[in-house]
Amino acid sequence: MGTAIMEIMEKRKSVRTYEQTPIREEARAAVMEYLAQEENLRGPLGGKASVEWITVKGGVAEATGVKLGAYGVIKNPQAYLVGVVQNGETALLEFGYIFHKLILHATGLGLGTCWMGGTFNRKSFSREIDLAPGELIPCISPLGYASEKQRLLDSAMRYIAKSNQRKPWEELFQDGGFGRELTREAAGSLAGPLEMVRLGPSASNKQPWRVVLSEDRKQVHFYYLPTPNYSGNKLGFEMQRIDIGIAACSFELACRELGISGVWTRQDPLLHTPDPHMEYMLSYILS
Repeated sequence: MGTAIMEIMEKRKSVRTYEQTPIREEARAAVMEYLAQEENLRGPLGGKASVEWITVKGGVAEATGVKLGAYGVIKNPQAYLVGVVQNGETALLEFGYIFHKLILHATGLGLGTCWMGGTFNRKSFSREIDLAPGELIPCISPLGYASEKQRLLDSAMRYIAKSNQRKPWEELFQDGGFGRELTREAAGSLAGPLEMVRLGPSASNKQPWRVVLSEDRKQVHFYYLPTPNYSGNKLGFEMQRIDIGIAACSFELACRELGISGVWTRQDPLLHTPDPHMEYMLSYILS
């Protein structure tokens, strides 16, 4: 990527209205090359996902003629990236990490993207992709070049998703354990990566992640705090678990850019959590 990854993260926003210009061949080839590398489709805990590229014309899959439904919120997409994962305990977390990394890669190529989890017709996409038993399509993203005239709908959707509003630091990040707010100063070199987590996309912008930095500053623990009665759960899986993978991806890529190395692990530090629904997810161990 030519542009610094943290800059891409800060600039990326959901694009729902696209130009009618087809995606340039070199951009398509760069995405396909990215997808051909196995390590790009591996999550932080070693799980895998697959992603299909579907070229569309007038909302119809070019290769098969299947009409792909995105409920009117997306205009003139030139292609879709369709994510597929085998459902399992940490599958959605792994998927969020893999798909976010891909979306950032596409953004770096000058393509517009938009995370879509609930506002598309899964049946139409399932017809286009041969799903194996136990596989599901958690999210898709349209692709294309952002329209110069972003429609009124875009700003309305952004307002509904409150994507210009983010929770404050003290609500998301804790120092040594829950109940002690982490300040930017106390976070030191990890302040940048944590800020990337805070700015990252999440379903309906609920930001269900909570992060605890250990006292020795060597471990960063990620927790999941689901939103009660979140509508995304009607899908038969917990959409918000994907957001933890997005957070993990944002954090790791920012660390890497700043020369901070570490590895992911799943070892519960058994901290006392302030909410019975809060769940430990994974940790980044700094080396």
